[in-house]
Amino acid sequence: MLPWIHLETAVAPQGDTLRLLRRGDEFSIRLGDGNELMSSRLSGSEEALATLVLERLAGRPAPRVLIGGLGMGFTLRAAQAAAPPAARLIVSEIVPELADWATRHMGSVFKDSLSDPRVELRLGDVGAEIRAADGVYDAILLDVDNGPDGLTREGNGALYGEAGLRAARRALTPRGILAVWSAAQDSRFSKRLGHSGFEVEAQSVRAGRTKRGARHTIWLATRA
Repeated sequence: MLPWIHLETAVAPQGDTLRLLRRGDEFSIRLGDGNELMSSRLSGSEEALATLVLERLAGRPAPRVLIGGLGMGFTLRAAQAAAPPAARLIVSEIVPELADWATRHMGSVFKDSLSDPRVELRLGDVGAEIRAADGVYDAILLDVDNGPDGLTREGNGALYGEAGLRAARRALTPRGILAVWSAAQDSRFSKRLGHSGFEVEAQSVRAGRTKRGARHTIWLATRA
């Protein structure tokens, strides 16, 4: 088996160390302690985060979608495939190095997704983007950390707490959708969504594109 090769290291704003590794054609982004955040082998649930939402926005000719977290671009590319020509896809990424890695190392993964005229990449905190918006987005897709529990950044709790969820609701258009990816189910988060003015649906999806592998959770919360 080929060995993993360490390509790059980045430090997130709150001090967390991220490492980019490659093995053959496969890429992995891990925390400094070795915990894997994302892999180019597994993209099913990240793609579902976008496709499930865009299916529900099919009647909107020019949806405006905010994607929290660039990652390896799986959610973005799935949104591009499903979104109409007049859509706007805004990607908010807090770690500048990830955008650099996308073009400098992972071109085979990202392809030409970042050159799509519908796409705007903004470097910064998606929470700040949400708090600055008022009835702007038809959908907000959050693939930040490992879900509502928060793994990498303590500040991610502000996205998933009651204040963060109320801010997300204000940022959405009527019947807009907040979609949240998580590595695990969390009944308490479902209740918080309901208390924050959302109609809540939780779906279990496979991590990979096949019917095998771990299951992840996607919340689809519609602004009531």
